[in-house]
Amino acid sequence: MLETVVRFFQEGGPFMYPIALVLVVGLAIAIERFLFLGVVHRRNRQTFERSILPLLQKRDYQQAMAAASRSDSAIANILSAGLARLLNDHRREDIEYAMEEGLMEVLPRLEKRTQYLATLANVATLLGLLGTIIGLIAAFTAVAAADPSQKATMLSESISVAMNTTAFGLMAAIPLLMFHALLQTRTNELVDSFEMAGVKLLNIIADKAPSQTA
Repeated sequence: MLETVVRFFQEGGPFMYPIALVLVVGLAIAIERFLFLGVVHRRNRQTFERSILPLLQKRDYQQAMAAASRSDSAIANILSAGLARLLNDHRREDIEYAMEEGLMEVLPRLEKRTQYLATLANVATLLGLLGTIIGLIAAFTAVAAADPSQKATMLSESISVAMNTTAFGLMAAIPLLMFHALLQTRTNELVDSFEMAGVKLLNIIADKAPSQTA
């Protein structure tokens, strides 16, 4: 199997190397992003569910603000912006705007380098096509000067070799596109969790007056 892969790579021509480089870079980005988003998810869940949410449910906003300030998680940054407005007696709309601003600051870090995967997938595909076209040009040029009895054999072999770059380009592009879609989904799930935390805070604030009256 390994010998077949090596032969396939060697027969593809010089364009196999830049395609392989694109694939390696894309895989490195994908792994780094999956690890980063996984860490963000765990930190957010621990910070919100174990530290901030119990204090919010008790309506101890001072301690909730302190807990959010001590944490370096993304959800803590968003909620601390809203809690700061709440402690300064701002309106509900002002609190909501502050959390939206905090989300806008966090979002670029979540989406960082993810878009590169789609670009790298397109680059891999185009490099494969370019390698095939150049290989076909070279094949037809060589066949034109060959013996007529050997032209059919040479042409079929040359075309087969030239198509290797297109195949390898697609082999690199397909997983990169899949990783891009998965990372987009993971990022959207994190954004939804941020928005849900903000809604919970606003609902607790909205229930504050009836609770105090009771």
